[in-house]
Amino acid sequence: MAAALTLADVERIAALAHLELTAEEKVLFTRQLADILAYAQQVQAIDTSGVPATAHVHARQQTEREDEPHDSLSLADALGNAPDAVPDAGLFRVSRAIGG
Repeated sequence: MAAALTLADVERIAALAHLELTAEEKVLFTRQLADILAYAQQVQAIDTSGVPATAHVHARQQTEREDEPHDSLSLADALGNAPDAVPDAGLFRVSRAIGG
């Protein structure tokens, strides 16, 4: 069994994540994270040696379609509704998403 999670552990985790926590949050998160880790230990203790590995919980059903190649959009279609398109260059302007 792993050592209990401490307030110092939560403070270190918060520092690594660049989080500023109040004293109440530190106490709350210490309890919540300890509960999560205890549950993870319970799950790890389950004997799964007879359970076959699966890549998906619905392994008996095929939920993905076959990959069928299709032609790409033409440059004209791709730029047709684009704002500030420059078709000769194959470019269009988009709004700034970061630092705008």
